[in-house]
Amino acid sequence: MQRRAYVPGVAALLAALTAAVTGLTGCSAGSGQDGAAADSKPGDPSGPVARPGKYRTLLEPCRSVQRATLKDLLPGAALLPEQQRERVYRGTATVTYDTDRRAGCSWKTDGPDASHQLTIDFERVVSYDPAVSDDDRAQQVYADKEAAADLPATAPPAPTATPSPAAKASPSGAATGAATGPATKPATAGASGAPATGATGSPAPEGLEPRVLADLADAAFLDDVLARAGSTAQHRTVSVVFRTSNVIVTIRYGEQPARVTEVPDSKELQEKAQGLARNLAESFEE
Repeated sequence: MQRRAYVPGVAALLAALTAAVTGLTGCSAGSGQDGAAADSKPGDPSGPVARPGKYRTLLEPCRSVQRATLKDLLPGAALLPEQQRERVYRGTATVTYDTDRRAGCSWKTDGPDASHQLTIDFERVVSYDPAVSDDDRAQQVYADKEAAADLPATAPPAPTATPSPAAKASPSGAATGAATGPATKPATAGASGAPATGATGSPAPEGLEPRVLADLADAAFLDDVLARAGSTAQHRTVSVVFRTSNVIVTIRYGEQPARVTEVPDSKELQEKAQGLARNLAESFEE
């Protein structure tokens, strides 16, 4: 009799334990689902999520220009002894505090006919506003640079305006800025900050005026400034600025002829600066 009473008691105890374990298991599964939902909240598309920029690092600027390009842009270097020539081609890195955010390099050489200077600057824009993407912030930074260049108010890449007959008949054969019609860019400071006071009376000859470049990266513009270096020599600086995603690249290429009577060729400098800009844009895409 006692043995028969003991067995049902054990069975009841085992049943109670089984029910308790089942209940605990059910709670664990529920908690796991709630945790998965919590982990997915940072990626919840219903909230304002700013996209990060395409680029997280920058190119090494002093190595980003090919040797053949440097030989073309710095012709005076070819006449130097080998050690000096190699030093010129290596360039001088710009001192920055964070090379993943800002980096640059410069080159300079003097030749018997002219001296040439080249600088490049890479800026990786990061937005600190969680509601603004890096690209949107970079677009604003680029827009400020373009506005500061004070480009002519004309549709890109057309010339600023058609000179008046009086301007065409000027002794120099170039528009003097007195033409009537649409407004043209006066001889004021451009991207380089130097006033254009050269023999042409304008930053660049007609048809080569500072302008927006429609076929380079996400957005780009070109500036061309002719200025006096000292009391006599004339120095021309061509600047090309372009944006690719959240990176802004600035190229400045300048020439100063050895003879004070010579004016640097705007067309040649612009073509070389734009060629370098296209190469750098392709390098960022690789």
